Amino acid sequence: MPTFRPEDRAGNEGREGVSRHPESGLSIHRVLRSHIVTLRLKPGARLSENELAAQFGTSRTPVREALIRLGEEGLIEVLPQRGSFVTRISLAGMQRARFVREALEIAIVRRLAQSGLSERGHARARAALLKQSQANGAAERFTLADDAFHRALAEDVDISQLWPVLEREKSQFDRIRFLSLPTRTPVDLLIAQHEDILDAILQADAARAEQALHVHLSEVLKITEKLAAENPELIVNDTGAGSSA
Repeated sequence: MPTFRPEDRAGNEGREGVSRHPESGLSIHRVLRSHIVTLRLKPGARLSENELAAQFGTSRTPVREALIRLGEEGLIEVLPQRGSFVTRISLAGMQRARFVREALEIAIVRRLAQSGLSERGHARARAALLKQSQANGAAERFTLADDAFHRALAEDVDISQLWPVLEREKSQFDRIRFLSLPTRTPVDLLIAQHEDILDAILQADAARAEQALHVHLSEVLKITEKLAAENPELIVNDTGAGSSA
């Protein structure tokens, strides 16, 4: 298990609204989730409540809360008498996440195309695109900026807690996405797709915004089975013979 740096414990992962208190279960969850999604904590890694509590300088209770949340997201599994372990990436889980994410985000871009994107939302989306272009192939920086783009759109819709729902559902999707960057999925293509989504919203073209989003979220499907074949220690192809993308 890696040693978490002070800036990790404070939740400084480039995210907004993260608690600065190391005893917070939410803060610990965000740090651990980030390490799992970016594969710093690889499948099979054991997570000890006692060790984590010592590293985060807290009691076992918030650590246990964080591990429960990670289990609900399918990122860890608890084996009786053995402990908690990071799961392999599930292709079935990734497909479920993509289905849920596309349904929610299509509703988001349609709403924004119909009702208009606020100036603040537009500025946040543009700032995220700029950060993506400045990531220079660094997968983690690019991923954070990618999330910032989608979060800017989700939070511009007047529906409470919409982004946390999306974030919780897309955990398996996020790990595949991170593994595909930057060699499998060209970052310039992803940026261009974001530009298309944003332009369609600004042009009040809901149908085009939906199609642009569908194309964007389908990109990772092109390489999932190949990634699974190349990384069996990281990915389990549990989709079944009858499954489809």
